[in-house]
Amino acid sequence: MRRIVVIALLLSLLSPTNTQAVTDALTVLNNLEVKGRAPKTGYARAQFPHWSDPDRNGCDARNDTLKRDLTNITFKEGTRECKVIAGQLLDPFSGKVITFSANKVVIDIDHVVALSNAWQTGAAYFDKNKRSQIANDPLNLLAVDAKLNRKKGDGDAATWLPPYKAFRCEYVARQVAVKAKYGLWVTQPEKAAIGKILSTCVGQKLPA
Repeated sequence: MRRIVVIALLLSLLSPTNTQAVTDALTVLNNLEVKGRAPKTGYARAQFPHWSDPDRNGCDARNDTLKRDLTNITFKEGTRECKVIAGQLLDPFSGKVITFSANKVVIDIDHVVALSNAWQTGAAYFDKNKRSQIANDPLNLLAVDAKLNRKKGDGDAATWLPPYKAFRCEYVARQVAVKAKYGLWVTQPEKAAIGKILSTCVGQKLPA
């Protein structure tokens, strides 16, 4: 009898419903801790060392992100296809194509969960190694329009969303994924804003 119960439990854990529960962004959001935003006291970007090379491929996280997100890429000669000096970006924040070059700052690397927001929702209690991980994690990095990134600042979903509405579901799902991965909490307004977006895209999965 006990063996039958154990087998039934294993089968239930492997069922599609449970698989969906692990990857469904709204389900994960609802499992995040909800707390007020902590003070910003002690925050500095230097508390989150970047740009490092977490995957040890010889390229820093900034250039890895540019390589992942841009097309028609040109690399600086002699950098082993590491330093990106030109390319084109289909900007997820605006839906527009942006031409990138080393001569003009038109693209930023956005921290999807802003580092200041991370600090105020749990990262203040991390050691520097873990803060460096979240600052350099590809899951938390996107190449985006520089002007829009500056407008976002350290805002969360309750205060700022990408103007390009078709990207909003994916954007907030990525924020949920980062917060879940690093054990960060959400504020009640943030959770409400994310939940409102995800309610328009039922079944939205977390990014891989």
